[in-house]
Amino acid sequence: MDFDPFVLARAQFAANISFHILFPAITIGLGWILFFFRLRYTLTGNQNWEYAYQFWVKIFALSFAIGVVSGITMSFQFGTNWPGFMDRAGNIAGPLLGYEVLTAFFLEATFLGVMLFGKQRVSNRMHLIACGLVAFGTTLSAFWILSLNSWMQTPQGYVLENGVFQVGSWLEIIFNPSFPYRLAHMLTACLLTAAFLVIGISAWRMRSRVDGPATLMVFKTGVAIAMVAAPLQVVIGDLHGINTLEHQPAKIAAIEGVWETHRAVPFTVFGFPDEDTRTTRFALEIPYAASLILTHDPNGEVRGLNEFAGAHPPVAPVFWAFRLMVGIGLLMIAVAWWAGWQLFRRKQKPGPWLLHAASWMTFSGWVGVLAGWYVTEIGRQPWLINGLMRTEEVVADHGPGVMLGTFSAYMALYVFVLVSYIATLRYMATKPAASLTQSIRLQNPDQAAEGAL
Repeated sequence: MDFDPFVLARAQFAANISFHILFPAITIGLGWILFFFRLRYTLTGNQNWEYAYQFWVKIFALSFAIGVVSGITMSFQFGTNWPGFMDRAGNIAGPLLGYEVLTAFFLEATFLGVMLFGKQRVSNRMHLIACGLVAFGTTLSAFWILSLNSWMQTPQGYVLENGVFQVGSWLEIIFNPSFPYRLAHMLTACLLTAAFLVIGISAWRMRSRVDGPATLMVFKTGVAIAMVAAPLQVVIGDLHGINTLEHQPAKIAAIEGVWETHRAVPFTVFGFPDEDTRTTRFALEIPYAASLILTHDPNGEVRGLNEFAGAHPPVAPVFWAFRLMVGIGLLMIAVAWWAGWQLFRRKQKPGPWLLHAASWMTFSGWVGVLAGWYVTEIGRQPWLINGLMRTEEVVADHGPGVMLGTFSAYMALYVFVLVSYIATLRYMATKPAASLTQSIRLQNPDQAAEGAL
């Protein structure tokens, strides 16, 4: 069979980043949730918060380890598969990646040791500080990575010299036009991912009747976070969409399936974009809605894909990934507010239907993050640096056999690790809990916590 090395290189990088992003999406949000557990225990002395921390810190450590290793593998591909990118943009990309290691990864790695192994060796206050610094480090890591990615989407602050990007202004590079929206959108997505993981596993434990005295508290914490973060994400997404319309109109045209530039553009709820006929078949539309959402004017103008012939992304993947992301977001709002109504308004324990729904939503954050990331990355094509560098210009000159072999090896490894990770979470979620009284009698607090949740 005849394989295109360029397509395989893109597929391999997509597989690497898709696998990697799953784990920072958990640890960035879960780090702050763990800090909240420690803070509540410090302020109240309620042993249940300590039990909650000891259970969930194990999941955090496992996710963190896989995320670090997969991130290193992903960064190698800049040199192995996309050397032209580093040749031309390395003066900008290299330092930003270096800043992430120096300011974020060192901070995380140092205090993660205290967080995981220092509880009996430092004071409770120092342990609380270590938890906060690890959570801050995960967020700082996202800051630098998203700064680089946003610069590739909306480049500024650079000087071109013989086709090589030089730094004109670091402030303009770091704080490029799309960066604030992308950072807020991603951090909120990570918080939602962690919240629904917490909700889902806690619900599974309650359904399986292996829950302990801290499980309902953890469940309520996840619900409270989701009730606030899910609607907030809608607002951030709207602002991000307006920014994208200004700086990447071709991406917006693909998201909306708009072919011709015109006003009063409807929102296509459902349809099948056809690039051969330049139409969206079987379109189910809401009149004026796209213009209203994007421009806040029902008669606002939206540029169509036909203005970007040869320079717009593949339409169908962007179109459908966006609708999947929005659909998951709306489902998150519905489940979170259903749970909030039952827990906080009616003061009832979660019923069987709610627990069943919450269990199914355990990994919903992963689906939303991947769908949103595909909108962002596929929507930038055919550009690697928007408007300045095409992806096909910088790919390595590898043969199809080499690319197919490495791609297959990566996929086999990632499937194995992902299945093992989910199986481990399932084992932890179904592990029977001891009663609170029995747990307190144990001399080792770590063993007590493991049994009590």
